[in-house]
Amino acid sequence: MDRILLIVGGSSDIGLAIIEDHIALYDKVIVHYNHLNSNLQKIMERYSNVICLQADLASENSTKKLIQAINELDIVPTHIIHLPAVKFETKKFHKTLWKTIENELYVSLRSATMILAEYLPKMSKNKYGKIVVMLSMVINGMPPKYSSDYVIVKEALYGMVKAIAVEYADKGIVINGISPALMQTKFIEKMHEYLIEENAKQSPTGKNMEIKDILPTIRFLMSDGSNCVNGQNISVTCGR
Repeated sequence: MDRILLIVGGSSDIGLAIIEDHIALYDKVIVHYNHLNSNLQKIMERYSNVICLQADLASENSTKKLIQAINELDIVPTHIIHLPAVKFETKKFHKTLWKTIENELYVSLRSATMILAEYLPKMSKNKYGKIVVMLSMVINGMPPKYSSDYVIVKEALYGMVKAIAVEYADKGIVINGISPALMQTKFIEKMHEYLIEENAKQSPTGKNMEIKDILPTIRFLMSDGSNCVNGQNISVTCGR
């Protein structure tokens, strides 16, 4: 059976790093993106086994078209990494509009629900599947202030992870979340600088994490070594 990796949100900083780290492990890598950037363009030109598909996950119709485009390739993903999220922005709860939370749910939770609902039955027939969903340290214990929309979405995603894990465990499919501490990426470019600095001070290492710090854990969760790790929220936080 060919190893087929689907990365949803593959044009993000984390997605690009995962592609480079995983490319040699798979026969094909399907990369979803919303906006094509130069780094993803270079990856497309460099690797013949990379297939890139565009979709705006805030749109249900666009998400459906993404699934249709994957199906037209006549291949079934054996591994799925789900990364999409709206850029983090600190705001007080009473100033957080429902439409903001709704949009974040569309991008993160609805897209995951639609994509996994399509491919879990197909993975079940093959009795094999590995799925990793990007969560966050904010769901471990009490979250930081002014992040209610982000926390709500990540908690919902973790609920999905646990529900799928118990339902599909006997089908040879494992699904886990990974919860890193704050990482230096474009995702936090709207975050107040002093909060980024304070977060670094609170880390035992005295600095914020880098993408390279979570790649080994993702690689493990996508490997057969994780067959008995299922429905978990794996924290990668440098001891926090």
